[in-house]
Amino acid sequence: MAGMAARRYATIIKHLTDDPDTAVELAAKLDDEVIDHLAEALRDESRRRAIHNGDHSALVDEAFEEGFGRDGLGVDPWIHDRVIVCPGGLAAKSRTNHRCRFVSVDDVWIWDSMELIHEEKRSNPGRDEGFRAVALLPVIEGMVLDVVTGRARGGQHSVENATSYKVSRGRLVEVAHRSVSSRGMQ
Repeated sequence: MAGMAARRYATIIKHLTDDPDTAVELAAKLDDEVIDHLAEALRDESRRRAIHNGDHSALVDEAFEEGFGRDGLGVDPWIHDRVIVCPGGLAAKSRTNHRCRFVSVDDVWIWDSMELIHEEKRSNPGRDEGFRAVALLPVIEGMVLDVVTGRARGGQHSVENATSYKVSRGRLVEVAHRSVSSRGMQ
């Protein structure tokens, strides 16, 4: 009986692999409860693969080398082997003045996200005080990331700009960019 089930699964997998639109047809025929269960199973499998795929320590080390601009802030996130690499950081001129760039995941700061696989934080090298951080996330279809750049002056924090990305078919796709004028941020 197990051999028969394995052959059936192999046939289903072949159909889904050869013609991804078959997945859309399949989903249309499933009831809501099965779709919810399947969506959760797919998300869990994506997370499991990201956790067990590759050397996260080496990826984080590489990101600390290549993931920051001259301003000390993180560059935009990227995908490496089913893992989203998200650099972030804060560079302070004084206790009350700094620039920062961090990522939020599905409207939650990355360090609070349930999807966070690994995060490492290191002191900022150079004359500006602060820190750099690299966080790793699984590639999950439909996940939305916001890269938010802000500034604090005299203790007042404001957002300068935000760029939104969505995971679509295993890639990060920019879906919006917003610049915020300082006049409207008081």
